[in-house]
Amino acid sequence: MKSLFHLAYNVTSLEETRRFYGEVLGCKEGRSTETWVDYDFFGHQLSLHLGEPFQTANTGRVGNCMVPMPHLGIILPMGEWQALAERLKAANHSFEFEPFLRFEGEPGEQATMFFRDPSGNPIEVKGFADFEGVFAA
Repeated sequence: MKSLFHLAYNVTSLEETRRFYGEVLGCKEGRSTETWVDYDFFGHQLSLHLGEPFQTANTGRVGNCMVPMPHLGIILPMGEWQALAERLKAANHSFEFEPFLRFEGEPGEQATMFFRDPSGNPIEVKGFADFEGVFAA
């Protein structure tokens, strides 16, 4: 049986949220009301509710980067990661960390990028050529 995660957090505008998650990220919209909307976030359930987004700070040290904590993340096959990076660039979406390769030549080599949704929620997207490397030590 495949396990799915469900994550719910706050956004400030459902209109901006729909544009970003639906049009830019390409996530399929699910159920919604006047105060929240669900998305198929790369195979997982993301519920975005109107409210005050959580506080974040760049306190997570990964390699030479201080990354926003907490943050939502997803791991994609490298081709999908590259396509998403191009979609974000084509939409002129700003990056917290531009797409780059991290841990090159080491176990766990990965492409990564950080950006924020329109409400300021940080998102990391990792790309792996081989998913066997996700938990490599």
